[in-house]
Amino acid sequence: MALRLTLKPNERIVINGCVVKNSDRRQMLIIENQADVVRESDLLGEGEARTPVKEVYFFIQSALMDAAIREKIVPIVQNKLGRLVPVFHDEISGHIFEAANHVSCGNFYKAMRALRPVMDYEASLYQVIEQQNAATAAE
Repeated sequence: MALRLTLKPNERIVINGCVVKNSDRRQMLIIENQADVVRESDLLGEGEARTPVKEVYFFIQSALMDAAIREKIVPIVQNKLGRLVPVFHDEISGHIFEAANHVSCGNFYKAMRALRPVMDYEASLYQVIEQQNAATAAE
């Protein structure tokens, strides 16, 4: 089954490690065979990987973009995902298990997608902590 991507003007995607930038108009791209594809908007910069979940996401992203390092990174990712499970409640842990399953199957993009809700939840937790710290400092 082919993968259909509709690219926004000037949007970038990475296909098998090659960066492709769209022109100034909306375009559709059809990828007819298996390829590692990720949109620029789904990528984290190295400096953004400052939390435990974002760090794992960045490792998965690195495995997606560079097939040469996958063999080394997969055990690290699985270990880090395993450490995250007891930290979160069941609903969020389900996403972590899903990501681990996708990593085991070599589907790194789906693993990244599975971690998105975990990253959002983690961000909300950090926001609550920051608010509590600010309230404590104001007292």
